[in-house]
Amino acid sequence: MYDYVIVGAGSAGCVLAHRLTEDPKIKVLLLEAGGPDDGREIQIPAAFSKLFKTAYDWAYYTEEQPRLNHRRMYWPRGKVLGGSSSINAMIYIRGHRHDYDLWCRLGNARWSYAEVLPYFKKAENQERGASEYHGAGGPLNVADLRCVNPLSRAFVDACAEVGLPRNSDFNGPEQEGVGMFQVTQKAGKRHSAADAYLRPALKRPNLIVHTRAQATRLLLEGTRASGVEYIRNGAVDRVRADREVILCGGTINSPQLLMLSGIGPADHLTALEIPVVADLPGVGQNLQDHLLLGVAYECKQPITLAAAETFGNLLRYMLFKTGPLASNVCEAGGFLKTKSDLPAPDLQLNFGPVFYVNHGFTRPTGHGFSVGPSLIRPRSRGRIALLSSDPLAPPLIQPNYFLDDADRQVLVESVALARRIARAKAFDAYRGAEVLPGEQAQSQKVISEYVCNIIETQYHPVGTCKMGSDPMAVVDARLRVRGVKGLRVVDASIMPTIVGGNTNAPTIMIAEKAADLIKEAV
Repeated sequence: MYDYVIVGAGSAGCVLAHRLTEDPKIKVLLLEAGGPDDGREIQIPAAFSKLFKTAYDWAYYTEEQPRLNHRRMYWPRGKVLGGSSSINAMIYIRGHRHDYDLWCRLGNARWSYAEVLPYFKKAENQERGASEYHGAGGPLNVADLRCVNPLSRAFVDACAEVGLPRNSDFNGPEQEGVGMFQVTQKAGKRHSAADAYLRPALKRPNLIVHTRAQATRLLLEGTRASGVEYIRNGAVDRVRADREVILCGGTINSPQLLMLSGIGPADHLTALEIPVVADLPGVGQNLQDHLLLGVAYECKQPITLAAAETFGNLLRYMLFKTGPLASNVCEAGGFLKTKSDLPAPDLQLNFGPVFYVNHGFTRPTGHGFSVGPSLIRPRSRGRIALLSSDPLAPPLIQPNYFLDDADRQVLVESVALARRIARAKAFDAYRGAEVLPGEQAQSQKVISEYVCNIIETQYHPVGTCKMGSDPMAVVDARLRVRGVKGLRVVDASIMPTIVGGNTNAPTIMIAEKAADLIKEAV
């Protein structure tokens, strides 16, 4: 018998497993569909794209996107201890204070920026030291990059040339500006949620972790969640939760498991002959994601990450944890408003001393660098649904990219900005020919076609079990599933609106806050 059963050992699940078992009287079972985080590429920062489409990745694909020339988009998601924090680019960004104040205005009490900042600080071990905006001594290590490519410094200088302000801390008083990203690394290695939270807790006798254990449905007694059914080693098992079941499966898997268990839109469940336990029309809806494109140039000097995997660099990394392999690839960036009257930046810049093409699967020959604009306040909304009642079948993923044409227009216009930056004097010693979209791409029509053909997810899907009090809300402000007792969702799916930046740090914050909410309920 366990007090809590947590489904999913991603960022949120690792946090909760750690925080709830701080009380030795509380017994917790953590279920993870993937395996241990034992791959060498997990620890080597620059190698993260080598984890894509491996056993560490759910390797999802979306439905065809009619406004992206009917492309089916690849969505990597971590299927491993640490979840996506074990396969991501390690960028530590919290979003803008406006994000959380908006959540609060939408009816979610105690989720304002002032009220969530203490949880960001609680989680953080900021190597620069504690301050008004940062914590020291927390589980998650936040560091400056050990090795910065000269091209990344040139990018920051180039942005300053075109009038963008410098910013040494995107998580401080102001987000706008350009600078180097901080990363979740420790001593030159990835510092995932499994490293930060789960590994220290594994020595506690009141925490049990089962890997390769895929949840198939929730066990329900009437409208109360009493446990979880899961498959492990080819056998079906069931476990009871005396207090609560907590879903931490993420934006895809949490709504999928709810619907498989009869919690979701009644008409959808009925069509699949799944008995309806709770008619919650918002389950799977409100899907939001960030889109990234690359404006790429040849580099005249052989200094990019194309040469990172030499024997010398590997030896340097293995001995000293420095050099190009310590790079997170996307080393520098920034945030800006495309319109001056916006309350917060709507465009993120992501610079890398590589070609941004097809998640790293396509590697143009030679050396290159990319300026990557990203749409961080999309208007388009999509959904997650079931394709069948088979719990092992992948769900339907329909992000509806560019459903609102304003999203496309922001990215089309961002190409001109990326070109201005790349053509600044700071890049003169490095810049060769424009590879993508290429000098011939000048008209709005041609650039729009390029955007539709090249953009990819920035790996930040959120929102499918949104928090709120309106009819489409799935959880309340305490993250309890509406209409079902003993059940919470704690992951990025509860975000009512997507944050303006990378989503891993906010997900960890959500779980830190949820741990206190759960403890308050006892």
